Amino acid sequence: SPFCETFFTDVKVPKENLVGPLNGGWTIAKRLLQHERSGLAGAAGAQRAQVKVPLPQMAKAYVGEDQAGRIADLDLRQRIINYEMDLKAFQQTAERAALEARSNRGPSAATSIMKNAGSFLRRDGAELTVEIMGWRGLGWSGDPFSADELAAARTLGSSKAGTIAGGSQEVQYNIIAKRLLGLPDPISAAAGR
Repeated sequence: SPFCETFFTDVKVPKENLVGPLNGGWTIAKRLLQHERSGLAGAAGAQRAQVKVPLPQMAKAYVGEDQAGRIADLDLRQRIINYEMDLKAFQQTAERAALEARSNRGPSAATSIMKNAGSFLRRDGAELTVEIMGWRGLGWSGDPFSADELAAARTLGSSKAGTIAGGSQEVQYNIIAKRLLGLPDPISAAAGR
């Protein structure tokens, strides 16, 4: 149900209800997918926000602090710093892309880049959260789990769906290759041999 699939069988639509040119539905659908990808890209930080405690504070609570008051696990500390920097850079880029989309040009194929980057960030943030919490981040209901611990498990599960929502990561890579990088379509190239 989260994918909102709708199937029509033997449907007839009057000509006056035609949207766009005849046989132009795929062009309209691609434009709608670009809008969907923009929304999915922007959700990278929002999904992480379901767990209310920031990662550094959470890590200190679950993993502990060293004598200087830093996260005790040096490797984990570095991965949290890298994640937080990537998230901030992504959020700033998403803001620029949103401003660009508000111009008359609308969303571009760059939404495929943002969608993939956002998917990776959602996944990485969810995995870091559960890693920090350990077994407590895998609870599904009831005691002894806190609201954040329950949210962590659900966020981890839904972060995986984000890799295919709005078009799989592989589809996005093909769009990026063809429309942004100008690389040849491998399917067309293989057919022309």
